[in-house]
Amino acid sequence: MQKPFQQLIVVSFLLGALMLGGCDSPRREQAATPTTSPSTATTSPDTTTNQFPGLPRLNGKATVLMTVKGNKQITIELDGNNAPISAGNFADLVQKGFYNGLSFHRVVRQPQPFVVQGGDPKGNGSGGYIPAGSTTERRIPLEIKLRGATAPIYSQTTTDVPELQHKRGTIAMARSQAPDSASSQFYFTLADIAFLDGNYAVFGKITQGLEIIDTIQQGDKITSAKVTQGIENLKK
Repeated sequence: MQKPFQQLIVVSFLLGALMLGGCDSPRREQAATPTTSPSTATTSPDTTTNQFPGLPRLNGKATVLMTVKGNKQITIELDGNNAPISAGNFADLVQKGFYNGLSFHRVVRQPQPFVVQGGDPKGNGSGGYIPAGSTTERRIPLEIKLRGATAPIYSQTTTDVPELQHKRGTIAMARSQAPDSASSQFYFTLADIAFLDGNYAVFGKITQGLEIIDTIQQGDKITSAKVTQGIENLKK
């Protein structure tokens, strides 16, 4: 009985670390085990087409070349087929040059390999992207497409199996406890992390340079990021 309890403590600690790196203000962030939604929750393709009209979408795939730690290059495949809003948000911010010069503010390798997290303009885990002319962050909904589904579900966690899972080298959106609190912060997974599936939005994976994320330390910077293929799939 002791081992399952210890595993629960580890999971709770890691979830707390990830959620505290979300994009809500610090007073709203809480470390808690995510709640799950009924497995019957679905979203019709007809409704998702016109949902969230003010947000960028990636209708297809795109490739991002991210240079970190000076000259180390990571190639990321964004999957807009399964996560159009999450992938579109990231591609849009890359295209704007938003991530250039930002640091990886959280690296969690203990008690087991977990995530490398970045994308916060404040550098402390509490910031997100504020569009020009606005005083508030752009927020995107939690977006998860279930295996075999025709469209993602939004704004709710799920216990069903998602199409995009937290395998080593995936990229996903960080958020606070509120499902729709993601903005610009993202994380790379350092291992397979199945307990995050259905709770956080995966939107792509590293296809080249996977070993580089193992060398990233807290404070290391994103030198640059650019969309090298598929920019025509980005719709604003």
